[in-house]
Amino acid sequence: MKTIKWGILGLGKIAGKFATGLKDVEGAELYAVASRSKSKAETFAKEYNATKLFSSYEAMLKDEALDVVYIATPHVFHHQQTLLCLDHKKAVLCEKPFAINKEQVEEMIAKAKKENVFLMEAMWTQFLPHFEFVLDLIESEKYGKIKNLKADFGFPAPVDLDKRLYNKDLGGGSLLDIGIYPIFMAMSALGTPEKIQASAKFSETGIDTECNMIFVYKNGVEAELGSSIVKQTPTAAIIQFEKATITLNTRFHEPTSVKIQTPESEETKEFKVDSNGYNFEADHVQKMLLEGKTESTEMTFAKSLQLIELLDKVRDQIGLEY
Repeated sequence: MKTIKWGILGLGKIAGKFATGLKDVEGAELYAVASRSKSKAETFAKEYNATKLFSSYEAMLKDEALDVVYIATPHVFHHQQTLLCLDHKKAVLCEKPFAINKEQVEEMIAKAKKENVFLMEAMWTQFLPHFEFVLDLIESEKYGKIKNLKADFGFPAPVDLDKRLYNKDLGGGSLLDIGIYPIFMAMSALGTPEKIQASAKFSETGIDTECNMIFVYKNGVEAELGSSIVKQTPTAAIIQFEKATITLNTRFHEPTSVKIQTPESEETKEFKVDSNGYNFEADHVQKMLLEGKTESTEMTFAKSLQLIELLDKVRDQIGLEY
């Protein structure tokens, strides 16, 4: 089996989680890491056993042996850095949200198609076993149709106006950072809503600290969604079917269990995951590359466009501009 040589661009907290998950992917090598800070690159490379380190993104991208780049920088840089990687003919797995708005995402996809290079949004939840299990239940209609959906994600982040979460220039706020997960849950289960109602609270830096949304669908079904960086919420997803209630237990967006409640019984299905879960999306990317694909068969361009369009509509309603 061919070894896939990975590079990581941007070496913050999420990059560490991905590098940890990559250790559990067969045929994967953490070949290169890059940061504008040489000391950060040296520390990260040593901790995660990277083959090479760079203090320049461009220098890493010029390495001909590099196969694919995982972009782990703040949201506002995704668009520019994805285009840079594609210019160097490097396959890209870019953290969510793919970019700040639909226009940027469309440009990224168009560039990938033009260069005939693989590109995918790193929505890791899509590839987790418990999430795939629930999507199969929805598709099969084993418990009938969906009547209602609730999903939230909230935690009390330290109030630091200099940090990324509170920095509007870095795309901070609850919606793009964590609200994307409840939205992705609703989108995956129910598709695009007919109507969106949204409201938010803002910090003095202009980012949304809380966002509450209701997605209304043609059949009258509603999805109640929320995100917060000022309070702890259940961080669960509850789907009410005609014949059962399915709960993706806390924290629903990462490896977890699923509770199935019917009028006759209740059971909790466990999903044995030996790693932190980031291995599943990396394994999928490698599969796509080895098959010569330039677009994921699971996290498709259409899905990313649908997701960013929903985020744009919510931002428009709450008056959040970047």
